[in-house]
Amino acid sequence: MFLNTLLVVLTDLAARLLGNTVFRQHFHLWLSAVVMFGPALSFWVSQHSVFAKRTHFLYRMFLRSGWGWTCIFAGSFIFLLSFSIRRSLSLSVRHLSRLGVAGGLWFGFCKLLYLLENTTGSCYEPLLASPDVANGQPMLVLREGESKSMCLKAGMVWRGYEVSEDVFLLCLCCLLLAEETAVFGPYLSLGGISDAPLRILFLFCVLLLGLWIFLLLCLLAYFPQFPTQLLGGALGCLSWRGLYQGWYRLGPSWCCPGRPGQGLLNTKTSSNEAEDAKLNHDHCN
Repeated sequence: MFLNTLLVVLTDLAARLLGNTVFRQHFHLWLSAVVMFGPALSFWVSQHSVFAKRTHFLYRMFLRSGWGWTCIFAGSFIFLLSFSIRRSLSLSVRHLSRLGVAGGLWFGFCKLLYLLENTTGSCYEPLLASPDVANGQPMLVLREGESKSMCLKAGMVWRGYEVSEDVFLLCLCCLLLAEETAVFGPYLSLGGISDAPLRILFLFCVLLLGLWIFLLLCLLAYFPQFPTQLLGGALGCLSWRGLYQGWYRLGPSWCCPGRPGQGLLNTKTSSNEAEDAKLNHDHCN
């Protein structure tokens, strides 16, 4: 009983925070400020910390497969919530399709960024035996016809325009989780039934959101790269705005999955208009 009570209290508090209109209106602004000013933390953190090593467990276990973790927990929560309300597989798949669209957008941008880096960058081979007299650094000799992956595998140096894919992914995942879990608060306020499995999945999503924010701060503080991280954060915020603040607001159709919670929250209201009014109020920007 104690654990169940603790679960209810924690999930109710988290749902109230994530569903709060002020939080939803300003979360993307706060995240943008973190990306812009986060590298300043490098003046206060210790480079001898365990988080200053790219081989740390959190980086290897979660950051390299960040989209997979987001899909597992967010997808499970979306499916269980939608299916438990309507018992409609087609409706649940429609809500899950938002993850597919976001995943396709992320994958497409990663491919475009890879092509951009290979097109605009160049590979250089350092001559260790001939240091630069001016700054003590080895001279670099241009190696033509090398891709970025081949260049780095050969131990050479790659110079070119880059966008941080890690910051891009973390910002997109944070905004996606905030959007998808925010519907749980209005659902509880309307008297929706929430058993332990649904609350546990919601709590996992909240913890994952906290983990992504923590890893984002670690990357900005221990591995500052300006302006590549700033560009990655901007790309993540623009992707979220184009999807959740743009396309998904068109309403559910064969070409649009609709907003989170649309077609679900009206189970406890008198009409579809009441549901749409509440969604529009919660999604206002």
